[in-house]
Amino acid sequence: MMDHSWSWGAIVLLGAWHGINPGMGWLFAVALGLQEGKGTAVWRALPPLALGHGLAIAAVLLLAVLVGLVVPPLYLKWLVVAALLGFGVYRLVSHRHPRFGGMRVGARDLTIWSFLMASAHGAGLMVLPFVLGLKLSAHGGGGHGAHMAHMAGIGDPTLDLMATLVHSATYLCVTALVAWVVYDRLGLRPLRQAWFNLDLVWVAALLLTGGLTALI
Repeated sequence: MMDHSWSWGAIVLLGAWHGINPGMGWLFAVALGLQEGKGTAVWRALPPLALGHGLAIAAVLLLAVLVGLVVPPLYLKWLVVAALLGFGVYRLVSHRHPRFGGMRVGARDLTIWSFLMASAHGAGLMVLPFVLGLKLSAHGGGGHGAHMAHMAGIGDPTLDLMATLVHSATYLCVTALVAWVVYDRLGLRPLRQAWFNLDLVWVAALLLTGGLTALI
């Protein structure tokens, strides 16, 4: 079973990875800043983006708790593996993203948009295996401990909250840093010259996470 520090490190690294991806928020914040011609628009967009991202993570973790009430931990693990691999294959053949509205958006619109984008990219699914690892480790990892974790809804929900906050805080910090660098220092021209297919990178990350989960 995964070591606690390794699991927390993975949750933090995933937060950083999600923050780096332009499709998860910082590009939208930069676009708003450029549209309004002021940096405050960039910073104003960041809290709603982080809130929407955190809600998407929390929704998946809550669903796992509800499923865990009726599904044994071992079966839940393989459900997560199947979901990760299946979603990775789906993302490989379909690159559609949620779209609504124009660029004149408020905090509520940004929150909803961020929630939909994080959900569409399977962000919560990528975090879930490491949170499950933390919970099962806290209950002994196997045998009676795993049974107790199952009966408690896969462990203490406090871990869900902590994992969501840690992941979202990392996402917010990295998103803010990238948005500031791009808006204040680089502009969008370097992105047009050095763009690469992030959808394929995301698919690889989903499939890799699914594969690692199967081996844990």
